[in-house]
Amino acid sequence: MSENFEIALQLLGVGMVTVFAILFLVVFIGDAIVLFVNRFIGEEKKEMPIVLEENSVIDPKKSAAIESAIQIVTQGKGKVVKIEKC
Repeated sequence: MSENFEIALQLLGVGMVTVFAILFLVVFIGDAIVLFVNRFIGEEKKEMPIVLEENSVIDPKKSAAIESAIQIVTQGKGKVVKIEKC
């Protein structure tokens, strides 16, 4: 092989390793920041009251079914604020 070709392959290898290392650092540091923020600077939990209209035409059993479905789907994070009949 010629000397220029060897230098080109060496530069290619060094460049690919450098790019891989930098991308690995970016991903690792990004994950560390996300874990830190989620653990120590998490959102404050706000309790939203369940609001049902006084003249509600929705059956209480249906209302309870809707609320339990929302609890299951959102894994306890969602709250029913208002139920309206379309």
